[in-house]
Amino acid sequence: MTTTDPRMPSPDDCVIRHILEKHARDIPDAPFAVFTDGNQWTYADTLAKVRQTAAGLQALGVKQGDHVFCWLPTGADCLRVWFAINYLGAVYVPANLAYKGGLLEHVVQLSDAKIGVVHADLAPRLKDVELHWLTDLVILEGAPPDDPRLAFHTAEVLEPDQQPTDLERPIEPWDIAYVIFTSGTTGPSKGVLTSYTQIWTQNVESLPFITGDDRFMMTLPLFHVGGTGPVYAMLSNGASVAVVESFSTENFWQTIDETQSTYCVLLGVMTPFLLAQPPSDQDRLHTLKQALMVPWADDAKQFAERFDIKLYTLFNMTEISTPIVSEPNPPQLGIAGTLREGFDARIVDDNDCEVPIGTVGELILRSDRTWAMNSGYYKNPEATVEAWRNGWFHTGDAFRMDDEGNYYFVDRIKDAIRRRGENISSFEVEAEVQMHPAIQEAAAVAVKSEVSEDEVMVCVSLAPDQTLDPVELLEFLQPRMAHFMIPRYVRVMDDLPKTPTSKVQKHLLKAEGVTPDTWDREAAGIKIKREKIGGH
Repeated sequence: MTTTDPRMPSPDDCVIRHILEKHARDIPDAPFAVFTDGNQWTYADTLAKVRQTAAGLQALGVKQGDHVFCWLPTGADCLRVWFAINYLGAVYVPANLAYKGGLLEHVVQLSDAKIGVVHADLAPRLKDVELHWLTDLVILEGAPPDDPRLAFHTAEVLEPDQQPTDLERPIEPWDIAYVIFTSGTTGPSKGVLTSYTQIWTQNVESLPFITGDDRFMMTLPLFHVGGTGPVYAMLSNGASVAVVESFSTENFWQTIDETQSTYCVLLGVMTPFLLAQPPSDQDRLHTLKQALMVPWADDAKQFAERFDIKLYTLFNMTEISTPIVSEPNPPQLGIAGTLREGFDARIVDDNDCEVPIGTVGELILRSDRTWAMNSGYYKNPEATVEAWRNGWFHTGDAFRMDDEGNYYFVDRIKDAIRRRGENISSFEVEAEVQMHPAIQEAAAVAVKSEVSEDEVMVCVSLAPDQTLDPVELLEFLQPRMAHFMIPRYVRVMDDLPKTPTSKVQKHLLKAEGVTPDTWDREAAGIKIKREKIGGH
């Protein structure tokens, strides 16, 4: 089916299958992916690897429209599996590598996937959860675990000596490309249905300064919109990506030069960490030309001048399409940018009534392009209706706008915590903490970090005749929660503050912050780090 609506991107411009085939035909020898071990994929190489992987998935039973669960660290395997899933017209459903326990089970259930591709180091965690529809796993980089509920397949099944068969129908711009999980606020994490039109609007149209000569250094994971989006932008532009294990302050500039990267994303603590390094004559002798800094920090001007690069900032969420983008090196502190063409924005009060310029309220959005923002939350119509009430998408974020049309992020209205680039659902933290037998009630809140963004504090009241050792609580939580969700601070209280209707008054706990009776695991010398997966 075709459309004459000029606002819609064509399938050749936005559908991953068509983009890959176009570039493999027109620029076959141009690099698409370079790796720190010296390997490189041209566009012709990339299409060949994707088609082979797609044939393997197809032989396992993956059909157009199916959801495929992907649990892999960032790298060559994750890239080819993601693209292969979409090449078949199927839906890529990645999971955070830190998930375990109840949150992992929730994501597996919501994925609706029968087939998954999983790293061997992660697969044993599935033994502790219900599998729901999951029946087959392809295990990469190791041996499968002992789990009689699953049929296991080795990596060789994704390297068949055959080509994928034709699709039942063309892949359209409004088809769903992937489901990315975003933090829940008053409930479990939600799966955001993301169309090809949304990915294109979010990552290509919004960044016109990206050209085919650019190379993006990817340090963010491919289960996160901050990782998938820029990779898609490079693919769409016929540009390239440098696949890097993770952000490293010590090796950042060396890796930029070794990979010849021209573009990157700087989140949270990355900027102050890099600025804290001693100044050097080499500070301006690098290939990096431009970067996104989110949020726009007070030290942005210093960073741009010291390292001689153009810095941009923007406002985006998994659910939307980068509606607010700045000019390079904007002078205003705390700015998010200005509204770009094709979007409407309002700043409203609790009743969706617009507030005066300069007044803080919730940012709500809509687009004049169909399918340009999320297609809803998968299998969660209540949350979809709530977010899209009155025909506008409610971001849950507090903004203000000045007389010149500049938008400024103020705070989070929704009950979520942002730590080291991860959105954390307070609901999910509380659910796991309250599983501890000594705890009667728990409230998780954000408190300010000394470095950047938030730290997690959990305030608890105890069951009758119980005591709590915070160290023992951490030991209880570690096998149940992602490392970044585990609280830094634990405060034991006789009772949590309540409203007359018995709702916990979290704003009071946040206002009090870290009190003298709050236990701090870092002060106790306890550090919790992410688990390494396959050496990553």
